Amino acid sequence: MTGKILLVEDNPDDEFLALRALEKNNVANEVVVARDGLEALDYLFGEGSRAGQAPLVPEVILLDLKLPKIDGLEVLRRIRADERTRRIPTVILTTSNETLDIETSYDNGCNSYIRKPVDFEQFIDAVRQLGLYWLVLNRTARANTLAS
Repeated sequence: MTGKILLVEDNPDDEFLALRALEKNNVANEVVVARDGLEALDYLFGEGSRAGQAPLVPEVILLDLKLPKIDGLEVLRRIRADERTRRIPTVILTTSNETLDIETSYDNGCNSYIRKPVDFEQFIDAVRQLGLYWLVLNRTARANTLAS
């Protein structure tokens, strides 16, 4: 699979761990990193800081909840509210284990909710499973691409 992954993560340590885990699991997909919710939406819709550039249509979005500028739940709401992006698989990848965060994420259309393991080896295994499922096994039903 050659599609891109959009990683939305504001913590540099967690970004490094996610990228390292993807690398260790031989996930060859290009990873585009957005460091806040606004930047993620700019990538997805070709607006703001990315106005005039083609929107990003990733194979999967890995979305943290606690983000600056626009939080992850609002990013998820906007993704699901737009016909062009609503079918992009969106996985919440966060440290939160709060029941309200989990329920609200699913209520707003996340495809999966994964709590980031603290242990790096567990994190690598979680990313391996995530990559295997979302990038190899899963088949998506996409709406029209953003470019149209």
